[in-house]
Amino acid sequence: MSLLDLHLLGSPVLRTQSEEVEEVDEEVRTFIDDLFESMDAAKGIGLAANQVGVARRVAVVDTQGTRLAMVNPVIVSAEGKSKGEEGCLSIPDLYADVTRPDRIVLEALDREGAKYRLEAEGLLARAIQHEIDHLDGILFVDYLSPLKRKLLVTRWKKDHRGEDLIKPLGPVTARS
Repeated sequence: MSLLDLHLLGSPVLRTQSEEVEEVDEEVRTFIDDLFESMDAAKGIGLAANQVGVARRVAVVDTQGTRLAMVNPVIVSAEGKSKGEEGCLSIPDLYADVTRPDRIVLEALDREGAKYRLEAEGLLARAIQHEIDHLDGILFVDYLSPLKRKLLVTRWKKDHRGEDLIKPLGPVTARS
């Protein structure tokens, strides 16, 4: 397993619609393991492939006692409304309240390629929706009013001016 570099706000891959995974093979399983390791190292509760520069429909979530891999995830139903604070590993230090459905039903493939269906609510439902949004090129700030989004994103970009759009999670090594 290896730590993957995080792409930050401004990296074009974060706005890319991810491609479906045709087959869950050893390469995909290794990638899932790397996503989990990278998410854990960054102290997140979810991580999508786009966030590490790969536009494929793969994401992982770990919250409320549930640790799951999602390959080609689809939300097949949603109900209720819940407002909650969200943040994102790709936009560090920025948080805002987002309204999302409180209960969802997810269909996806697991790490072995088996199809599963999961009912989720609360923080788990929110995390799943957040990661699937990443796979569709959507960021949580897109749910904010245009004025609030502009204000927060402008402030974030000012605070992070001059920083790379890719943040290494592992030790930085000299390159020849």
